[in-house]
Amino acid sequence: MTQAPARPTAGRRQHDREIVALAVPAFGALVAEPLFVMADSAIVGHLGTAQLAGLGVASALLTTAVSVFVFLAYATTAAVSRRVGAGDLQAAIRQGMDGIWLALLLGAAVITVVLPTAPVLVDLFGSSHTAAPYATTYLRISALGIPAMLVVLAATGVLRGLQDTRTPLYVAVAGFIANAALNAGLVYGAGLGIAGSAWGTVIAQWGMAAVYLTVVIRGARRHSASLRPDAAGIRASAQAGVPLLVRTLSLRAILMIATAVAARLGDADIAAHQIILSLWSLLAFALDAIAIAGQAIIGRYLGADDPQGAREACRRMVQWGMAVGVVLGFLVLTSRPLFLPLFTSDAVVKDAALPALLMVALSQPICGVVFVLDGVLMGAGDGPYLAGAMLVTLLVFTPVALLVPILGGGLTALWAAMTLMMTVRLLTLWLRSRSGRWVVTGATR
Repeated sequence: MTQAPARPTAGRRQHDREIVALAVPAFGALVAEPLFVMADSAIVGHLGTAQLAGLGVASALLTTAVSVFVFLAYATTAAVSRRVGAGDLQAAIRQGMDGIWLALLLGAAVITVVLPTAPVLVDLFGSSHTAAPYATTYLRISALGIPAMLVVLAATGVLRGLQDTRTPLYVAVAGFIANAALNAGLVYGAGLGIAGSAWGTVIAQWGMAAVYLTVVIRGARRHSASLRPDAAGIRASAQAGVPLLVRTLSLRAILMIATAVAARLGDADIAAHQIILSLWSLLAFALDAIAIAGQAIIGRYLGADDPQGAREACRRMVQWGMAVGVVLGFLVLTSRPLFLPLFTSDAVVKDAALPALLMVALSQPICGVVFVLDGVLMGAGDGPYLAGAMLVTLLVFTPVALLVPILGGGLTALWAAMTLMMTVRLLTLWLRSRSGRWVVTGATR
């Protein structure tokens, strides 16, 4: 009897090992990031309601400002991993330094905008008169850490491109511990109040940036890569990031529209929506970890002129995304009665959230494939297509979501619209992956 060749099985195992090795630490680092805000909230919350409300407003503004520039991580990962696949580590690190210089320039620009306009931004966000002074204080001080936060994004992209997701995990955990200790010491020990919390976070962020820069600089010296800013390289990094910026802004617009629609449905619905959105974001971290692995692995295969390896890796990661989505959906489905009491005791809010959570559970396999294909196309440097696909998704979602308050159906109908949004994303990404047009090999796209 002739045995079937073992190559396909061996290939799957190799991909599985690579995915796990990159995705698990990436998930840990992703989860560590929101812990910064949680630590700040826990410490500032004991100062008073006004202080906590001010922190909430300032943190929302800061999170929005930084999340807009997440392309610094995505574009850098794709560019660096291609160079790694081509065997040119010197050029890979040089490419990463261009991303870091761009992060510093963008960070400086954001500071010049936020510092003088902080009171106006806080007022536009609808902060109360009692909370506004605290929000302004926290925002102005924390703005000094924005360049560090953007450097962390870019440097994380460099390390991911170098197939290293462990170092970002270690830095994120150490940063969280330092942030919590500094905040507690400055808020209560030094008696600085909410300003102490802001300064503690700024110091922790610059400490994280310093560690990342040390790692990257050592790599640059090891491979004789220049550390000087290169105008052409910085410009190329910015151009690669523009489509991903459009993609991110479109996604943020979808989430804002969903929240605005939920607010029109009533207090119970917006409260339930906030709970569900928090869970949805947590589930996204797990799926995004696989997408991050996809960015690094696909870029490396394409840089190594191995289109077949890239396609096989894509196929395997899609299987992973679907499997993880099924598991997450099952967990949401079975834990709904236990999950909701952790956030609310209001029976009306629970009644609004339960059927909507069912939609979230059913959509997780779709989300799993969407996140993976998103990561694959990012790793391939297919940013323009991703931008166009997300704009199409926004155009489809917006009228459907705005009809929810008119046609009825409540929060469940809104999350059905969110599921439709993810289905449209699935269709656009699947069509692109099947076309093969994303498979462009070489050290640069």
